[in-house]
Amino acid sequence: MSDRGKCQYPDDVDVIREREYPLLKDTTYLDHAGTTLYAKSLIESFSRDLTSNLYGNPHSMSAPSQLSTQRVDDIRLRALRFFSADPEEFDLVFVANATAAIKLVADSFRESTPQGFWYGYHVDSHTSLVGARELAGIGSRCFVTDAEVESWISQLDTEPVQGPRLFAYPAQSNMNGRRFPRGWCGRIRESAKDTYTLLDVASLVSTSPFDLSDASAAPDFAVLSFYKIFGFPDLGALIVRKSAGHIFDKRKFFGGGTVDMVLTQGTQWHAKKQSSIHERLEDGTLPFHNIIALGSAFDTHERLFGSMDNISSHTRFLAKRLYDRMTTLRHYNGESVCHVYKPSHSDYTDPSTQGPILAFNLRSSQGAWIGKSEVEKMASVRNIQIRSGTLCNPGGTAASLNWSGADMLRHFGAGMRCGDDHDIMDGRPTGILRVSLGAMSNLTDIDTFMGFIEEFYVEKSPNVCALVPPLEANLTHRSGFHVESLSVYPIKSCGAFKVPDGKRWEIRREGLVWDREWCLIHQGTGTALNQKRYPRMALIRPFIDLSHGVLRVTCGSIRSPSQKTLEIPLDRENSNLTTTSLCQNSSKPSTVCGDQVIVQAYSSPTVSAFFSDFLGVPCTLARFPPQSSTRLAEPRRGLGSRKSPLRPAMPGAFPQDTPTPEAERNPILLSNESPILLISRSSVNRLNETIKSSPTTTNSTGRKKAVAADVFRANIVVAEDFPQPVSAGRPYIEDHWESLRIGPDNLHFNVLGSCQRCQMVCVDQLTGVRGEEPYSTLAKTRKSGNKIYFGRHLAISSNGDGNSVNSRTVMVGDVVTPSYYGP
Repeated sequence: MSDRGKCQYPDDVDVIREREYPLLKDTTYLDHAGTTLYAKSLIESFSRDLTSNLYGNPHSMSAPSQLSTQRVDDIRLRALRFFSADPEEFDLVFVANATAAIKLVADSFRESTPQGFWYGYHVDSHTSLVGARELAGIGSRCFVTDAEVESWISQLDTEPVQGPRLFAYPAQSNMNGRRFPRGWCGRIRESAKDTYTLLDVASLVSTSPFDLSDASAAPDFAVLSFYKIFGFPDLGALIVRKSAGHIFDKRKFFGGGTVDMVLTQGTQWHAKKQSSIHERLEDGTLPFHNIIALGSAFDTHERLFGSMDNISSHTRFLAKRLYDRMTTLRHYNGESVCHVYKPSHSDYTDPSTQGPILAFNLRSSQGAWIGKSEVEKMASVRNIQIRSGTLCNPGGTAASLNWSGADMLRHFGAGMRCGDDHDIMDGRPTGILRVSLGAMSNLTDIDTFMGFIEEFYVEKSPNVCALVPPLEANLTHRSGFHVESLSVYPIKSCGAFKVPDGKRWEIRREGLVWDREWCLIHQGTGTALNQKRYPRMALIRPFIDLSHGVLRVTCGSIRSPSQKTLEIPLDRENSNLTTTSLCQNSSKPSTVCGDQVIVQAYSSPTVSAFFSDFLGVPCTLARFPPQSSTRLAEPRRGLGSRKSPLRPAMPGAFPQDTPTPEAERNPILLSNESPILLISRSSVNRLNETIKSSPTTTNSTGRKKAVAADVFRANIVVAEDFPQPVSAGRPYIEDHWESLRIGPDNLHFNVLGSCQRCQMVCVDQLTGVRGEEPYSTLAKTRKSGNKIYFGRHLAISSNGDGNSVNSRTVMVGDVVTPSYYGP
């Protein structure tokens, strides 16, 4: 098995994947540190178990209840043996996850003495380990280096003891896979009394054995999540060294199943169970079905992979292969593409120092950092699942990126938040990309990921091939432009209403009338829905019927007999509207640039059922309140000049955008960035030529298909007045426009900037199906400053055309006269 390392699985890993992991079809999954994947036969085995046995609540004496109790006891023992833990020395407490186990320990330490406890933790700890510091009444300390830990251990016996001390650290960094000295636990125990260790093994146990056979060297508390090992069930464990169990003696709270007697009238008294640690700590009814599923997980895991040693060997081989390929990848000028964050002493061939996780960022040939969010988005389009951000490891990430606390506070003040796309600040990355391998990873995963990096981020020559020549004077004096189509999107992120030919449409400072005046909001979170998460929203098609005064909404495929229709009055009277707060920051895919917006939600059950039933999401329609626009257009800038040193010959080279003065900023309703979005038919045509001429990907069949202009969701599509042929067009010339006039009244529009694109352009607006184009091609041909651009943001000028606001209209066929940036 020379090309697969020393893996000794019972079957070839590719055979296992084909049989057990159909969910991996056409997908490259590289986020096993988040959760690994469950096997098909695990779910089937658990299902057979549930349908063949009657399991009752364990807190009863009935036969079904006793069966549950027996299974829980057996699986608890099996879990201890899985980690080579002697049940005479250790007990295992079932909890929701590793974080719940950490909190249980920290809460118990806080209650163990009147003054509380002292807490120390390693800088490379998971956020949940860091959070325990807030409960430490005596104080806390973050150890920035291993040397600091070593020095502290050596002086433990000389330090004054004010109360119990707890030192926590990860067995393996969830950020970069670096493994920590296991010997600290035993040394701390030997060096001082009343000092305990908490070891976070959640990341480690995903791909490595965790051996507790030597109780004297073991941590006092170990926390883990079983889904990291098996993918399912969602269950965690706290493994307690019994000699440290007295820490829980003064725990105040008790729940059902943890007491032998409780008095509630008169004297308030209770007697805790004393037979085992887990009986005292497992409050209420155990998640016994999840625990029973854990039994199926142990069986399946052993049958598929043999042992954790096998998994460790397999993933170590793959990680080394990936690391070698990433660190040797070069641009045309010899500069490294991948910057891997790895301690110098760790080695991907040594399981005592390194696990199968790679933390990295990408750089251009000139050394500029490439934004993590953009890489993750592009990977997602290619069905490659990776992780980006601070990876729930704030200290390790900050240390790797050399960010100080003052730096991060400044970033927070500038608007940076967890999960947003503030990728680069002060010229440095704010987060990290992570690839993590699992038991069922294979060489194809490595090849696919490296092929993705090479295709999109390795610069093979000093110049990027331009699709158009630089702007020349004669180009600005050739045939003119006209409005090819007008589109209004009454419900944000839903289908377009095409303004009929010959119909003049009113335009205001907020944009085309009725554009993005409504949105769909999640009834639980208040978050606005969007096509990135719910692509079927493209099949919700509004029609503005001015003659009847209604917004007629149709759901379903065109000409489908199952289509349903709902009519919403355009008039706000008698519309069952309730004012509510639309919090855009409650989830990552913020749809209104992070603004918190007050909207009026429709309270009618008929309205909410219409949209909820179609999307399969509990949602309702909401409307932007009248005369209350406090949102202002803020198109994203920073495109760089046409002489940018990073992309000197980029197609449609971007001129420097001029910032809009605060006094002239335009109000918007529920649009993302600006009142109006414009694209060019010639640019769409050129993009499609590029798409059709590019090679297909591994998972594609046949020639790539052109995309419709509708995927860009523009309000205005302009076309050139060709005398013929179409090849005479000027694609991307709109990038040179500073302003334009439209129609017989010469309505003046300012160009605010270029439109930054995301994966939503991959949703086919006719079928609601997501693909990889045009985002893949845009990423190669329309990137500037690590952002992808296509189309231009517009706003109607507030003065200078002599027309009153209410008389401004545009129509399909109107002449468009652009003004160009100066040289």
